[in-house]
Amino acid sequence: MQAPGNFARGAGFNTVRSHRDVEYDAFSRVTRELQRASRGKMSLARAAAANADLWSTLAADLADDGNDLPDDLKARLLSLAIFSIRQSHRAIAGNAEPAALIDINLAIMKGLRGEVAA
Repeated sequence: MQAPGNFARGAGFNTVRSHRDVEYDAFSRVTRELQRASRGKMSLARAAAANADLWSTLAADLADDGNDLPDDLKARLLSLAIFSIRQSHRAIAGNAEPAALIDINLAIMKGLRGEVAA
């Protein structure tokens, strides 16, 4: 969760996007796919595979020596990553619904936006 910011093309000029923006967009896209799958509008296996890929990438970043997040936060996020990857694989196999994955992703998105639970 500490990827360097990148540049995105927008309205005829370059804008700098923070790593949080990039991560939020990735979670938003995958979560939308999971929500569509929960309504039968998309393959659950495909959406869950995308979710597993996202969390695998996140876990690798969290385990990287260059990641400067506090160790306790990294540990909690790695725990969520392990659960999300396992649950995604269960969904791919047809043994789980996407609700828990959606809830976790939405919570991560709130955290990336700095929103605190009421």
